[in-house]
Amino acid sequence: MEFNFVLPKDFKSQSVAHLLEQTWLVPRKQRHFLRMKKHFLVNDRAVNDDEMLVSTDRIKIIFDEEDFPLLEVNFGDEKLAEILYEDEHLVIANKPEGMKTHGNTKDEFALQNHVAARLNQPVYVVHRLDEVTSGAVLFAKNQFVLPILGRMFENNEIHREYVALVHGHFQQKKLTINQPIGRDRHDKRKQIVSKTGKMAITHLSVLTDFRQHSLVALSLDTGRTHQIRVHLQAIGHPILGDLLYGKKEHEPRLMLHARQIVLRQPFSEQILEILAPSQSFDARCKQEEDNENQRNRR
Repeated sequence: MEFNFVLPKDFKSQSVAHLLEQTWLVPRKQRHFLRMKKHFLVNDRAVNDDEMLVSTDRIKIIFDEEDFPLLEVNFGDEKLAEILYEDEHLVIANKPEGMKTHGNTKDEFALQNHVAARLNQPVYVVHRLDEVTSGAVLFAKNQFVLPILGRMFENNEIHREYVALVHGHFQQKKLTINQPIGRDRHDKRKQIVSKTGKMAITHLSVLTDFRQHSLVALSLDTGRTHQIRVHLQAIGHPILGDLLYGKKEHEPRLMLHARQIVLRQPFSEQILEILAPSQSFDARCKQEEDNENQRNRR
């Protein structure tokens, strides 16, 4: 693998060692290979770890196959991979409801396998969505960028916006749910609000009030398992179609969709704002609108 970069104009001067270890989070083993093989070049010359880098420097990094062994991923069906964005280092795909982000076994096919087939190369999971949730999912295209994107998620530098159709109405148009979440000791499938759980913060904005339901937008400061579903159930507004946390009702799907992901491309510094459409989510919301219009005409 060979990667070429031009350091952005607002790049803060730093040493090669700092860039690789602190900024780009290249694992120690791979940093050792770059040093020993002289595979880190600045403006076409090999440099040592103390070399200071400045904006507009041209960087070339070379990794041999043994430096980063390829992940073994069975290729799925490329027709099942809807690609929303792709560059040299990352890809964002639109996951439909009812499909896992990644399989639990080598023989189980999921979005990761289908994206790999579409790109004709392995891809690496950065984050996941529940099987019943649809929307934008980010994958790394190489193990060089994988820890960088992982750290960005941990530092809340990658923002995801969800939409959900929920039961009931809200007194406030905007609110923040700050309630810790932990595992349900009585049902291993579920999470619950718990004083001994981990901090979990969800921001909510009401988009539309229907007769019995509300369409809301949500964003997260934390990424706990089932966070949105648990928080909404805890405040008395479960998501329509949530058979695990909500009411046992006939709905075509869980009405939760990750409609946008926003991040800074870690090497080019470009701000990416990627929207993910969902026909099934929109169709159910359209049904609510049509019902509302019919009532208003009576």
